[in-house]
Amino acid sequence: MILRTFKALTSRYSELSPGDVYMGNLPYASLKSALLVDLMERGIRLVPSPLARILNASKAGQAEILAQWMLPGTRVICRRADLLEAARRYSRDGIGKVVTKQDRMHCGHGTRRWESLETLYNVVSLLPSAYPFVMQPYLEAFTDVRVILVGDYMEAYVRANPDNFRQNLSAGGRSRPFSLSKAQEEFCRSAMARGGFPFAHLDLQILDAQTCYLSEIALNGGITGASIDRKTLNKKKQDLLESQAKTLSQGEKG
Repeated sequence: MILRTFKALTSRYSELSPGDVYMGNLPYASLKSALLVDLMERGIRLVPSPLARILNASKAGQAEILAQWMLPGTRVICRRADLLEAARRYSRDGIGKVVTKQDRMHCGHGTRRWESLETLYNVVSLLPSAYPFVMQPYLEAFTDVRVILVGDYMEAYVRANPDNFRQNLSAGGRSRPFSLSKAQEEFCRSAMARGGFPFAHLDLQILDAQTCYLSEIALNGGITGASIDRKTLNKKKQDLLESQAKTLSQGEKG
C-alpha cells in the first residue's frame, strides 16, 4: 500500500504493516519525531527518507551528520560549554570572525556575522534560547552557488549580492548560470546519498576548482535565478518520489 497524503496516513494509521510506503508530508512539527520513530519501528517505508526529513528542518542536524562536506571548523553549539570550547579552538587557530546559523530558520534570517568571538559569547550568554546553532569560520571570499538536483536534472547558478554577505537574491542580489564540474556534481550527490535526499537544493561555498564545501541542503528551496519553473520542478520531484515508492513497495512484495 502506498499512501500519498497525511489525511490518508492518519485515516489508515492502525492498518499499516511492514512494506507499506508513505510519501506525503508530516505537517505537525510537535508530532513529527514521534511519528517518524513509530513508522520506522513498524517497518513502514518513507520517501523522502526519515533522515532527509529531519535534516531538511535542522541546520544543526546537517552540520553534525554532514560535517565531512562542510567547511573545516564547523561546529554545532548546543550549550555554553560548547561555545567556550569552540571559541578556545578558534582562537588557538587564529580565527576571529565567525558566522552563526540559527537552527530551523531559513532564507538567511538566522545567519549572522560576528566580528569577534567575545562579542558572540557576550550576546549569546544572555540569550539561552539561542541554542542550538551552527558556528563556522567566516570566509572572506568564495563563490556562492545554488545547485538543484532531481534525478538526472541538474542546474546550478551563482548568487551574488555586493550589499549583503548572505548573498540573498531576494535582497537585491543577482544570479548567473554556473557550470558544475564532474567532481562538484559527485560532491553534491555524495552528500545527498549520506543524508538520504532523493532530490535537493544545495548551497555550496566554492573556493577554487578543487575546493568546495556544503553550506546547506534542503528538499525544497528558492529557485530565483533558476531557469526551471516551480510547476515543472515540483512535477519532477513528484515523479521521482512515485518511482521510488513503487520500487520500495514492489521490493517488499518480492
